[in-house]
Amino acid sequence: MDKERLDYLKSISKEIRKLTIEEIGTFGTGHIGGSMSIVDVLALLYFHRMRIDPSRPRMEGRDQLVVSKGHAGPAVYAALALRGFFPKEWLATLNQGGTKLPSHCDRNLTPGIDMTAGSLGQGFSAAMGIALALRMDKIDAHVYTIIGDGESDEGQVWEGAMFAASQKLSNLVAFTDHNKQQLDGYTKDIIDLGELDAKWREFGWFTQRVPGHDIAALDDAVEKALSQKEKPSMIVMDTVKGKGCNFAEGVEKNHSMVFNMEKAREAIAALEAEG
Repeated sequence: MDKERLDYLKSISKEIRKLTIEEIGTFGTGHIGGSMSIVDVLALLYFHRMRIDPSRPRMEGRDQLVVSKGHAGPAVYAALALRGFFPKEWLATLNQGGTKLPSHCDRNLTPGIDMTAGSLGQGFSAAMGIALALRMDKIDAHVYTIIGDGESDEGQVWEGAMFAASQKLSNLVAFTDHNKQQLDGYTKDIIDLGELDAKWREFGWFTQRVPGHDIAALDDAVEKALSQKEKPSMIVMDTVKGKGCNFAEGVEKNHSMVFNMEKAREAIAALEAEG
């Protein structure tokens, strides 16, 4: 990736972060922590890697993204609005009556959402079904999916891991948002996941581990994942929960937070000041 493209994607990441903070601040409460930690991979996928057309959200042969950790919807919505799937004005309606942007991603409401997610683990299984269906229909497209490290406590994740490996779903590229935190605290204190990359490798996946806020490293990992045709791919992203939001980053209880627009504007100003 050349410097011009990388700088562009970095600017997109910052804009997604700003919109996500404003979006949740307008409503007054929401899943800020896990939304902010996946912003960089969203920028890479929606603005560089995925074959999509905002004017045709259900275009046949498109690449698809299933955000299994569906509570990160606010960041996904910010990325989709920036990409032109729907007007930015919709962001001010997050989780309000009559909205098309509910708390968790819903394909029946939001243009650009490829799969409804809510109960953790289920979106991951759906991504495998989509990948298998594409292969059976001989459609040359890729399925990307994002799961959380807290979500990885779910047995359904590991059942899916075995299924995808046995089916050799090389058109599936998954990411684990390894921010080391979940709803009730730190993952190591709830269910210690150990070395996630080693686990996925033993489950038969082509596995890489990269800094999750380094867009160039993420892009290199995706390129390697797409270049191999034998296994499903898992990219474990080491991330920071709440990344880029000064009152959420590094805070233990940042899964969902209550804050108003005054606090949101202060956080956005701090983000802009970083240059």
